[in-house]
Amino acid sequence: MAKIQPLAAAASPSSSDDQWRQQAYTVWMKSLVFNGNGCTVYGPDGAVAFRVDNYGCRGGREVFFMDRAGNALIRIRRKGFGMFRRWEVCQCAHNGGQEEEATPWFSVRRAEKDGAAVAMHGGAGTCYTIDGCSARKSEYRVRGVDGAVVAEVARKQTPAGVVLGDDVLTLTVAPEVDHLLFLGLVVVRGLIDRSL
Repeated sequence: MAKIQPLAAAASPSSSDDQWRQQAYTVWMKSLVFNGNGCTVYGPDGAVAFRVDNYGCRGGREVFFMDRAGNALIRIRRKGFGMFRRWEVCQCAHNGGQEEEATPWFSVRRAEKDGAAVAMHGGAGTCYTIDGCSARKSEYRVRGVDGAVVAEVARKQTPAGVVLGDDVLTLTVAPEVDHLLFLGLVVVRGLIDRSL
């Protein structure tokens, strides 16, 4: 399988020395499966790390986030209709080839001003917010309760300065947070704007 060349996280003018310890993933909003809907996530080493394949229609009710071996790690289900729509995310546990067990993890719902709110299961309200959930924007940030940016998604840029298409993104995640959670948020955001 082809590799994507890893690109070191570039420092922005507002970033500190912590920027160099952050992990950067490349997210290609296309499926590796012919005529499939989904996305592919390349790790910092340039190899395929995760994938989402939705064999049904675009924006399906249930999507699985899998590792490179095809084991489901996260199950995302769309619930509700219209302005009451939300996405419930569960972590999948494998028990020796038996049926997978899913543990509720977090939910995402649209918020005002082109944003989304993330609430952890069993938590006391919103713990993360996604700024910029407009279908026209491929760049957005995830902020914690204190307002600090914990993850950022932007269009991928080559070392020569060429900005790639709207479907090739770079996800930069802070080192102290669960990377799988923010990779799941990228997938949910793709479902919100119907790009998956």
